[in-house]
Amino acid sequence: MATTNITTENHDETVKDGIVLLDFWAEWCGPCKRFGPIFEKASEEHGDVKFGKVDTEDQQELAAKYGVTSIPMIVAYRDGIPVFGQPGALPAPALNQLIEQVKGLDMEVVREQYAQQQQA
Repeated sequence: MATTNITTENHDETVKDGIVLLDFWAEWCGPCKRFGPIFEKASEEHGDVKFGKVDTEDQQELAAKYGVTSIPMIVAYRDGIPVFGQPGALPAPALNQLIEQVKGLDMEVVREQYAQQQQA
């Protein structure tokens, strides 16, 4: 599966179900350019995961919503719940490990914790 360009228009629909990885990047960012092929390769290896790229220059409102101050930044969703967010390029083994960890989450526990956070 190839990556999808994520905008404010398609963001909510994209992250609402399944496993989604978002890569916040910019054209001028050297680490982003080096991470891009790693992210793209992972998208081809994990057909059951949605991969989206957010151009922080074009989608400044979306980057601000996430509080992006350093790129690249990876955000992972599972069933509409953000479960991971971290700036910095990941090497391929670490990205694959992250994907496997997100796949292995006990979503009953995650939903419960997320609901508690929303009430706080």
